[in-house]
Amino acid sequence: MRHPSLTARMAIVGSILFAFYAVAAVVAMAAFSVPLWLVLVGSVLFVGVQYKIGKWAAIRSVGAEDMPEEQYPEIHRQVEALSEEMGIDKPRLMIARMGVPNAFAVGRKGAGTVVVSRELLATLDADEVEGVLAHELAHIANRDVVMMVLGQGIASIVAIVAQWAVLLTGDNDIADFFLAIVVGQIVQMLVMLFVMAISRYREYVADSDAAGAIGSGEPLARALEKISRGNERASDSAIDEQVNALCIFGEERGLARLFATHPPMEKRIEKLRG
Repeated sequence: MRHPSLTARMAIVGSILFAFYAVAAVVAMAAFSVPLWLVLVGSVLFVGVQYKIGKWAAIRSVGAEDMPEEQYPEIHRQVEALSEEMGIDKPRLMIARMGVPNAFAVGRKGAGTVVVSRELLATLDADEVEGVLAHELAHIANRDVVMMVLGQGIASIVAIVAQWAVLLTGDNDIADFFLAIVVGQIVQMLVMLFVMAISRYREYVADSDAAGAIGSGEPLARALEKISRGNERASDSAIDEQVNALCIFGEERGLARLFATHPPMEKRIEKLRG
């Protein structure tokens, strides 16, 4: 699957993120007299470790376990067929009790993992489950999950450098400490705004790819309706904020929509049926 628009957006956002990173690297070199090679190596290691830990933490946070093929043969068959059609290796399939019907994907083409909740399997019909699986596989195929993780890593690096810059240029009193925290949060949020813009668009692309893979957008549209209702009724979700950004459902309301990682559910459903 080729998506020039998504690729272009990811390239633009990647360039902006690199600019943020370059500024942070210059500040770090000036403030701490750190050599360039150490800044580069340290940043690569930081993002790499964060990527590995982030993937592990997302799976662990919901208590996911491997999905037995003998117990769920139809799901394994669907994923195998969809993976072949999308040109990716069959990902590791896992299942978890999340408290709500939901699903998410982590990893890349050759080492992906798809996690679905038991509540989702109990809520959706077989063709609707297939639509959700196709959506998650599309994220892996489009490499946008990796882009999300890298963006979060760069945002963290820039925020840490901003905090230390405030501390080193201040009087080292308690006021500077709290100011550094505030500045770090603001800078991180500013960087993440660009990542979130990609996040919302990638959901539309994954929906479109899923509809193409299964031959219709209707099953996924029905699945999203049921998932939305299930999440509105539930009050015991086990999904934290970091994992929520990766899930198929992560709608925010009111002012929070400005920083939402997902587009409005009604718009996604409208596009699928259009």
